[in-house]
Amino acid sequence: MAFTTGYKNFIPTLWSARLLSHLDNALVALQLVNRDYEGEITAFGDTVKINQIGNVTIKDYTGNDIDAPEELDSTQLALVIDQAKYFNFSVKDIAKAQANVNLMDAAMARAGYGMASVVDTDIFSEIAAQAANRVGTPAKAIELDVANAYDLIVDLGVTLDEKNVPREGRKLVLPAWYLGLLSKDPRFTRNLEILANGVVEGAIVGGFQLLMSNNLKKETGGVVHSVGGTTQGMTFANQVVETEAYRPEKNFSDAVKGLNVWGRKAVQPNCLVDFIIKPKA
Repeated sequence: MAFTTGYKNFIPTLWSARLLSHLDNALVALQLVNRDYEGEITAFGDTVKINQIGNVTIKDYTGNDIDAPEELDSTQLALVIDQAKYFNFSVKDIAKAQANVNLMDAAMARAGYGMASVVDTDIFSEIAAQAANRVGTPAKAIELDVANAYDLIVDLGVTLDEKNVPREGRKLVLPAWYLGLLSKDPRFTRNLEILANGVVEGAIVGGFQLLMSNNLKKETGGVVHSVGGTTQGMTFANQVVETEAYRPEKNFSDAVKGLNVWGRKAVQPNCLVDFIIKPKA
């Protein structure tokens, strides 16, 4: 019996050829921004100057000499690359030898997703902070139920119409529970499909294409900043400036480290919406 027990202690650990899948959030924030100036950045701390021309005055013509040309005003915005995050991980040689999968490739994929999720959350938070169209406050969030969930999105669309925001390309990102409320309203399409990029296929309410994300900014008491608008509202620039594979000095492993930098700037705040909501108790 003692021999049998000892024998069992030498049964080797089996490494699965399948990696456990992750329950990841859909990454959708990049669908709310433009990336017009991304090619102009190279490092953390870079600044891109963005010029915007003022309005041209339209005057009556009487047949007499016209006025001297007006000098147009110009405002200048600064897109600052002031966000930076890095990763640094290793995979031991013994783990690679025993596993029948490429752990380094899988680890790089996880690092890429982790970085993208941080950027996703950051963009949502910045839109919430810079939006000129704000409905509700964290202290007095709009309480939602089946009776008002649909109509309030329609009202948001009217608000943008009154500010001359183009209807084309409007999007609104909702938490999952909001879509649940909408699905109980007979005016809303019931058979919905949420795609991998968070888009709710076929769902247009108040001129907004609806998206779903769990990365929206949250406050205490179940309050959520549901954000949206058009890509004219915010510009975004991102650059992976460093990626380096190396062998750590004090163990037998492969390691990779990388640095990602980005910046975001509200260039047309009137094109952005911050809808501060919570489910009705």
